[in-house]
Amino acid sequence: MNTENTTLSVGGYRFFTEKDARLAQAEQQKIEYLEARIDYSAPESIRYIYEQTIQERLFKTPVGLRYLEKLRSYLLEQPGMEPGSVMDIPLYMTFDGELRDHGNPARERVTPSKKEKEREKNRFTLSVILNVLLVMAICAMFYISFVSEQPNIVNYERVLTSKYASWEQELTQREELIREKERELKINADGN
Repeated sequence: MNTENTTLSVGGYRFFTEKDARLAQAEQQKIEYLEARIDYSAPESIRYIYEQTIQERLFKTPVGLRYLEKLRSYLLEQPGMEPGSVMDIPLYMTFDGELRDHGNPARERVTPSKKEKEREKNRFTLSVILNVLLVMAICAMFYISFVSEQPNIVNYERVLTSKYASWEQELTQREELIREKERELKINADGN
């Protein structure tokens, strides 16, 4: 008997590498541990174990997936369990033989591609440019408000003071004209 075949065979499956075979052996030991402690009279505990093993991705090889299928079948046979209420068994490999390096799809953090990184960088740059333009626009509005002749919250005191000063000057000039006219009229009145 070939020792290579025995070291690569686990649970009726022959694996391509020793690493995969060791992983399957570890899964076989997990299955034996669970089977020794599992209580098939409590379907809810079976369901909890089933869902936890899927979420924690304990089983990746066909040995473990076969065990998950056994638990799933048991749960579906229970009264009141609908096929949609029992989680599907996720497959973490493609069928061209390439294993995925990712963890649980529900837990994994998606790494952005170069295109997405570039798009994100462009968005950030655009955001910075727009923020700078907005700050410049706000500064321009304050400047315009400050130098404007119309009273506003920024320059109301200066504008009102200037307006009152110009009115006062106008009134002083008019008073002076009136006094001059009065003097002329008095002189004319005295001369007659």
